[in-house]
Amino acid sequence: MNEEVQQTDRAATGGGERTYDIVLFGATGFVGALTAAYLAAHAPAGCRWALAGRDPGKLERLREQLAALDPACADLPLLRADAADPDAVRELAASTRVLATTVGPYVLHGAELVAACARAGTDYVDLTGEPEFVDRMYVAHDARARETGARLVHACGFDSIPADLGAYFTVGQLPQGVPLQVDGFMRSNALFSGGTLASALTAMGRGPQTLAAAHERRLHEPRLHGRRVRGPLGAPRFSRETGTWALPLPTLDARIVTRSAAALERYGPDFRYRQYASVKHLPVAVGGTAAVGATAALAQVPAARRWLMNRWEPGRGPDAERRARSWFTVRFVGEGGGRRVFTEVSGGDPGYGETAKMLAESALCLAYDALPQRAGQLTTAVAMGDALLDRLQKAGIRFRVAHAR
Repeated sequence: MNEEVQQTDRAATGGGERTYDIVLFGATGFVGALTAAYLAAHAPAGCRWALAGRDPGKLERLREQLAALDPACADLPLLRADAADPDAVRELAASTRVLATTVGPYVLHGAELVAACARAGTDYVDLTGEPEFVDRMYVAHDARARETGARLVHACGFDSIPADLGAYFTVGQLPQGVPLQVDGFMRSNALFSGGTLASALTAMGRGPQTLAAAHERRLHEPRLHGRRVRGPLGAPRFSRETGTWALPLPTLDARIVTRSAAALERYGPDFRYRQYASVKHLPVAVGGTAAVGATAALAQVPAARRWLMNRWEPGRGPDAERRARSWFTVRFVGEGGGRRVFTEVSGGDPGYGETAKMLAESALCLAYDALPQRAGQLTTAVAMGDALLDRLQKAGIRFRVAHAR
């Protein structure tokens, strides 16, 4: 394991002394095991971390695999907890300074964990891409987390770090105090796992609940005064900036970016963000749009949704060889104050290798880095900003200015 690090004052004293610095819940799932392997290789010396899940046998087998990578992992604590058991979840949250969870669909399995962390003053990170879950957790637990000092940070993987920190990085290259516009164009060749499919299909099948949660959040969120932040969906178009067809992406990413913009005045008095899928060839764009539409339609029918989920069971995902060939690129075009910049965030396999890296580095950042004194439900840019950006760059995820004028 890596060099010694010193905890910040808040990390060392916040919430009282805890048994662990980081607990990884859902460690035996596909992404959970990759995150555990990343922590085994990169957690600093002296980091007190533990594996948690509901199956002791699977936890034992995972610990044996990690010990083969680093003999020190042979002594990793194993914590049994079920996401549906409020008592076990409360005990888990109270035992650690940071709780990272990979257990989805979060709208079905995540609420007790967030509630427990908000009550205990425990920092929380997850991989959700489910807008309904994020909105419901804000309404239910943001106020309590502000009181206890807990930082509740959702979407700490491919959903939505490349978009959030990519927009944050792009804004940093533009003038201050002027209206800004940023567009993000996402490309990837990656495959998904059964867990990701289950989460996506669950979200697609909960349209009315998602709209209701968004409405309720708007009733609770404070209004901006003297500033404006927008995240319109945009329309399909050919992007001359990237030389590709741009298809609007109605995902959580744009909501996360605009929430960062609402919280940070650096985004200017009037900020607009749009996000697109970037496709080189028109027939692929048309076919992809049709496929997504058909999947969304099937997800509305419970029997069809279950059938689709059974095609790729949770716990399975692309093998190491396929992940090694996978990549992602998000290109940003930012404008404001007479300046235009082109930036890029890129890395390897987005859904698994890089997502595990992002989640682990987010947990380590909360545990060890000197961060702004903020609490409640936060985005990665608001909670960790430059510190996480620096960590991810050192970990091999590239943030660069491609061109500016």
